[in-house]
This record gives sequence, C-alpha cells and structure tokens, in this order.
Amino acid sequence: MNQSKSIHQNLDTVEEIKELALKYLDKYQPSKKSLQIYLFRKAIDAQSNTIEKSEIIKKIDIVLDDLEEKGILNDTLYSEIKSKNFLKRGYSLNKIKQHLSQKGIGSELLKQTIEKIQNDHTNPDFYSAIRICKKRRLGPYRPDANKEIFYKKDMGVLARSGFSYDLSKEVLALDKKQLKIYEKKL
Repeated sequence: MNQSKSIHQNLDTVEEIKELALKYLDKYQPSKKSLQIYLFRKAIDAQSNTIEKSEIIKKIDIVLDDLEEKGILNDTLYSEIKSKNFLKRGYSLNKIKQHLSQKGIGSELLKQTIEKIQNDHTNPDFYSAIRICKKRRLGPYRPDANKEIFYKKDMGVLARSGFSYDLSKEVLALDKKQLKIYEKKL
C-alpha cells in the first residue's frame, strides 16, 4: 500500500506548516499564492475535518507573512525571474501577463514587471516572435517555396502564442537579410 505522506503528516501547528513550506520552497520557486494553495491542500488532507478551514487559513497566513518578512518568499523576485525566462523562450508580453496573473501575482506588481521588461528591451514582442519562428521554423525560416503555403498556419501559431496580427504579419514578412540583423540582437 503506497499512501501519500500528507495523510500521515500532522499539520496542527504553525511550525509544522512552516516546515512543510520550507521543504516545498527548497524544491520549487513558487509564488505566494501557489504556496498558499499548496499548503492549504496539504493541511486539509492532513486534518480530516478536525479543524475549521478559517483556522488553517490563519495559520498559513502567519507562515507566509513570516517567510515574506525573512525574504524567503518574494513575489517581486518571482515575477522578474519568470518573466525573463519566458521572454527568452519566446513568450509574448500577453502570455507572460496571463501566466503570472494565474500564479497569483497582483495587478500592480504585474504592471511593474511588464514595464520593466519594456524599459529593458526594445520591442520585446518582436524579438520573442522571431524566437518562436526560429524555434519552430516558421515564416522567414521556412524554405521560400513553402512560405505562402504555410502562411495561415504560421499566423495561427503566432496568434496562439499571444502576438498581435500586425506584429505577426511583420515578422512573417521579414527576408533573410533583415532576419540576420535582428538575430544579432537576440
């Protein structure tokens, strides 16, 4: 019988919840909201309805506030690191915003993160779209004979990646000489 550890683990005190949080933080780099959800689920599994949910939430909030005060849990750092990684992968700013907001990053911090990206990089969406095209061999990276045949498909890929119609058209219209100039800036 292979049962999960959470069933046998006691999470009655703030210290036990903090220990679980530190183990999770050691393995992953979550946002505050992600860690809160994880701890709540584990506490609910471990308690088996012996303690009120409001008490569990209070204990988890105490742990999260303590971790934030000590600098162990930092949503600002989380959003900066994740956004830079996503930008390197070729994510559009829209997709970065969506992902970070799903992870519980507040709208003000999200706005600051996106502004910082825009200040650090000139036209980040344009270069991200080029990265996607290069990685997936779309548009300018296709053989000339296949470009027109796969134009709609390439537009769809870029649209699903969060890029605007105008930007997608611009990137797909690049020729080899222009592409080499922009690749140096990647």
